This record gives sequence, C-alpha cells and structure tokens, in this order.
Amino acid sequence: MGEIGIDRHTFLYELQWWEVNAIIRGYNARHHHSWEQARMISYFARYAMGSKDTPPPINEWIKFPWEVKVSARISQAEVKELQDLMDNVTL
Repeated sequence: MGEIGIDRHTFLYELQWWEVNAIIRGYNARHHHSWEQARMISYFARYAMGSKDTPPPINEWIKFPWEVKVSARISQAEVKELQDLMDNVTL
C-alpha cells in the first residue's frame, strides 16, 4: 500500500469498505491525466505521419474504463440471487 500511503494492517483490518472504495477511486482519478497524455501522444504518433485513413475521434480510438457508460440497473435474477445469498448468511 506504499503508493497510497497507508500501511497494510490499517488498509486490511481498520478501514471500512466505503473508505477503501473512496481511497481507490481517488487513487485512480489521480492518474487520469497521465493516461490522457499517453493516449494523446500515441494518437498523434499514429496519425501524424500522413495516414490514408481518416482518423477516428481520439476518445473512440482508445476507450478508457471511466469513459464507458455503465448501466446501474440490476436485473430481477440478480436481485433474487443476492436475496438467496443473504438468506443463507449466518451471523
């Protein structure tokens, strides 16, 4: 956990799941600029040398996971599966 700045014991045993999620999202967001820069450099290296093809828009050429729209809807089968799993949990 060195790059995030949290020791392993704290990360694994003392943080709540919502805190871990927030830390991971923040860490990933911190690197968006570097990924955008790398995509821009590779795009211009590919199409700046006089390609005969019409270049696609840069965000369609290489798609990043944070640019893809994900549906938040859950199917009834998934709901039923989760309910069954929760019914089987013993405390």
